Amino acid sequence: MDVSGQDFYRLLPSLLEAIADAHFVAIDLEFSGISNQQKSGLRPPKQHAGGKSSLQSRYQEEKVAAERYQVLQMGITCVGENLDRGVYVVRPYNFNLNPFPDEKMNIQRDVTLQGRAMQFLYRHNFRMEGPFHSGVHYLSRAEESEERQIETQLRSRDEGPKVQPAAGDTVSLEFLRRVRREVIAWKSRTTATPEFLNIAPVGHDQPPYPDRGLNNYQKLLVHEYIRTDHPDLATASRQGFVQITARDQERQDAEKQQRAKSFEERMARQVGLRWLVEAMQGGDLSAMNPDSFGQVFASRKGSVTSKFASLRSRLEGHSTVLVGHNLFLDLIYLHACFFGPLPDKVEDFQRTIHTLFPRIIDTKFLATHNQMDMAAFNLEELDRMHSQQAQPIIELHPGHTKYTAAFDSTHEAGFDSFMTARLLVRLSVNLEASGEYIEELPSPVDEPFYTPPEGEGDDLMDFNDVSEQLEAIDRTSSKSSSRPSSGITTSRTTFSSATKFDLLGDLSADIDPFTLRPRTPDPEVRRELRTDAKVDNETGRRLPAWESDFWKVYGNKLRVNGTIEGVCHLGLWPK
Repeated sequence: MDVSGQDFYRLLPSLLEAIADAHFVAIDLEFSGISNQQKSGLRPPKQHAGGKSSLQSRYQEEKVAAERYQVLQMGITCVGENLDRGVYVVRPYNFNLNPFPDEKMNIQRDVTLQGRAMQFLYRHNFRMEGPFHSGVHYLSRAEESEERQIETQLRSRDEGPKVQPAAGDTVSLEFLRRVRREVIAWKSRTTATPEFLNIAPVGHDQPPYPDRGLNNYQKLLVHEYIRTDHPDLATASRQGFVQITARDQERQDAEKQQRAKSFEERMARQVGLRWLVEAMQGGDLSAMNPDSFGQVFASRKGSVTSKFASLRSRLEGHSTVLVGHNLFLDLIYLHACFFGPLPDKVEDFQRTIHTLFPRIIDTKFLATHNQMDMAAFNLEELDRMHSQQAQPIIELHPGHTKYTAAFDSTHEAGFDSFMTARLLVRLSVNLEASGEYIEELPSPVDEPFYTPPEGEGDDLMDFNDVSEQLEAIDRTSSKSSSRPSSGITTSRTTFSSATKFDLLGDLSADIDPFTLRPRTPDPEVRRELRTDAKVDNETGRRLPAWESDFWKVYGNKLRVNGTIEGVCHLGLWPK
């Protein structure tokens, strides 16, 4: 379902309900640009052995890009688990993001389009005018905080420091003396009229009329003079002059309240798509109520108010299971777009993401865990490999008919999020049924956010490369091993031999003796590597429970190819 900026607030209650009902939510993002290293295939000069950089180096590259470029499109697929019928019901949504803030906002945002990235999107039928013409607005937490600070300063400017002309500014000093005389004369009048006093240039009411009125500095001097010397009076800027009237406190209080209400409505609408991200994260939704969206819900305010209250109680403080494919890059852009500035160190980024979303699944990691020959396959190819898998049953919600079998538009964010959700359901069920999942080799130190310091790269590079090769041998030897009823393999691993290299004697005909990797099968055989497990109707109809040991292996790990570490660990999977 395509959701435009014009339809977003009307559909907001149903969007929030889909997130609240979801067993998990899959996302995908499309950007206006990517890092130069990704674009050109080059790595920065400071590299480690084998041409791989550290996770910190890769993160720094992507951080620079995310701070420069924008998210132009976001796909969100909410997946519900219907245990009674044994099916997964998916609701895919596609949103264009409008990178331009509302004209009434004080903050500014630079928008950068990278030529090669835009050409790529154009080739995949991306409509270039979409984000600007019908995109949904958004505001990060940091931008919202900045906007509120500016608004507070504007509201309290009457309490700010007094502005005084410099001693040598004779023109401004003479202007102020004239203003004082006119104000005192007007306050000393013996009649009720005129009810106001206009401060304008000398001769403004006599021909020849002056071409220009007061400048902004002169207006400011008038405001400051009245504020400090005549608190019983009020000022209002007009075109070319300042109007002074008797202070009507009741009217001014009403105007302040209306201004505050208008500001909150404007902010609620500008937050836009971030409301959905906040809902997925379990964030603060207190400012989200029917009053915040003007006349959108005027005809059904009572029922919608109750709906929002119910959804808030279900969403706040409850983070969804977040799923993506090759998710490392998407999470960097997601943070920059909806939360705020990225930290400098990848370890801090890992901790921040884990705090925001304690349960994250990267289908790229699922597809390549101890099976690195699958790393060359993209999302579309992996989805196609599992397309004939009968169980579990996956259904499109009746209101989401865009992505039917006839639809084929990869790199539309909504469709990619749909494929990601479908892949997670099929692949995780398949992996658990096969019972072949085992832990990868541990990090060099027992710390979930470990990143090797510069200089450790050479040794780690050799260790990890050999480990990957030997893990391929483990998988081959494990196929003939007995498995416990839990479905978790107890096959021989690299730690069950005197040395890791003792396993070299276990080479089978399926292992290339020169690379120590499985011989490369053709695509059809590759598909069977992951889809030949027998899935029974009882245990194979649903994903492994979030509390199961399965997700201790596959959860909170992001595949980051081309780095020494190969994996970005986000912390322990919560029970």
